[in-house]
Amino acid sequence: MEKLYNRLNNVGAASLTLGIVSIVVGIATGTILIVGATKLFKSKKEIIF
Repeated sequence: MEKLYNRLNNVGAASLTLGIVSIVVGIATGTILIVGATKLFKSKKEIIF
């Protein structure tokens, strides 16, 4: 019974860690995309076809 408790504890900790990492990566990616889009919109005036 104690082995099962330890395994469940480890799986729970790994899931929590993976969730936190996913949130951080998502926020960082979103920020980078917003900054890139802002730079593109600012340089839109310089494009001549």
